[in-house]
Amino acid sequence: MKVKTAIFNSIITLALSAIASGNLLYAQAVPGKDENIPFLVTFGKNGETSWGDDDFYSVFFFTIPKDYNRQFYIKVFDPDNGGENDEIQGIFDSKTMFSVYGGKGVDPDKNLASRGLKNGENYKQGTLLASKVFGNEPTYDNKYYAFGPFNPTEGDYNEKWKSYIFKIVCEGITGDDGNLYRYFLSREAGSELPVEGANAFTYEYTFRLANDIKSVAHIYPYVDTGIVSIKQRNFDWDDDGVILVVSTYKQGLPLPVSNENDEKVSVIAVEPAEIGKSLDFQFHKKQSYLVRNNNVVVSLENQRGDALQFFSSPIGGVPVYQPVLGIRKKTK
Repeated sequence: MKVKTAIFNSIITLALSAIASGNLLYAQAVPGKDENIPFLVTFGKNGETSWGDDDFYSVFFFTIPKDYNRQFYIKVFDPDNGGENDEIQGIFDSKTMFSVYGGKGVDPDKNLASRGLKNGENYKQGTLLASKVFGNEPTYDNKYYAFGPFNPTEGDYNEKWKSYIFKIVCEGITGDDGNLYRYFLSREAGSELPVEGANAFTYEYTFRLANDIKSVAHIYPYVDTGIVSIKQRNFDWDDDGVILVVSTYKQGLPLPVSNENDEKVSVIAVEPAEIGKSLDFQFHKKQSYLVRNNNVVVSLENQRGDALQFFSSPIGGVPVYQPVLGIRKKTK
């Protein structure tokens, strides 16, 4: 399918162009393939923030291209609270609610509250299309549950994006256990068939690191035109190694890292060579010993205080550092 490039901003322009060229083949999976993140995580509302979740809910968005005219499903992998993946606190007694929203109020550009960056009920704005509460139910353990089918026109249409926008909210409504899960946007309920030209993003990323000291996780924010600096926040990293920023300009800028139940904030200068490209935030685990079940929260904003989106696959591909080589005249 040919993707139009008359898009609201350069983020979406590059995202859809990359889809057309096949660079976002895995963008339907959340987390994406290139991120190397095993699970998203949301704890019950009675949990401790020291376990790596600062607000006990998460908000993700899916964009469906205007030209896509078939039904689709938003699938949740392992939505229950129990079994081999989830994080138990005493006994599994938590409940998690997943809710899908469409209609007016969902678009995070038109409605900043929809982004879910401030505590309260405003992030639930939109029309509730489907919702389900999951407890300790082996039926759903290590399996997909499909919400839908939905029609694209049930979303919040953005003319400049040429896309319909849907939102899924995960809330820990009772208990204190950690629910680990993933999403997939699919054309079918019974299999994982991507919706061509679709994408997924969030503004605050709460995720689980792999229990492997050799594993490196990645998240990929996009640097749009007009950004001169980025303020990063990482919460509850547990001093688990180092966090580096890699770009076509930065070889590996280390960030101040948080310990248990605290946060570190710092400002990163943006160079002209990084505009119009993705950054690669790399999470390198501690090598001396394994920090198990580490959950971390990350968010970014530009110099104007506007939150940056994390796409489920890097726009334009994984950024690779490109050193600037000087040219010397040959001497006799």
